[in-house]
Amino acid sequence: MTKAVQDMMVAVERTRDAFAAALRTGDVDAALALVTDDVALSTLPAGTGARGAEALRRHLADDVLPHRPADLTTTRVSRTGDRWRVVDEERVAFTHDRELPWLLPGVAPTGRHVEVLAITVVAVRKQRIAEHRTLWDHQGLLAGLGLT
Repeated sequence: MTKAVQDMMVAVERTRDAFAAALRTGDVDAALALVTDDVALSTLPAGTGARGAEALRRHLADDVLPHRPADLTTTRVSRTGDRWRVVDEERVAFTHDRELPWLLPGVAPTGRHVEVLAITVVAVRKQRIAEHRTLWDHQGLLAGLGLT
């Protein structure tokens, strides 16, 4: 692998990590500065998300950030990537202390603590996120919250 390819891979990882950091701090403007105009974000299997930067702004500001659990933590299990995308497997833990319209639409808070796996695939074009897909272990999530 050439140094140029390695540098591209590192740039993709940095873009993804900067986007995640902006979301952790609730900085929608910083997050949007890292996406393409035609970005597509999806949370599966919930089927929530947005297509386009302005729709993503609304989704983050209305559905995601105000509804993030106070104790939400992520721990990376593995990461792989290439020149265009990075795939992270993460262990996500939180207390279901509020409604989560982006993850569990229509489900009232259970007050239970849960820990599940989530896989995120982020595709980058010209150092901007073009696609961001997160696949949650939904069955594990529902079981951990006592909903199955």
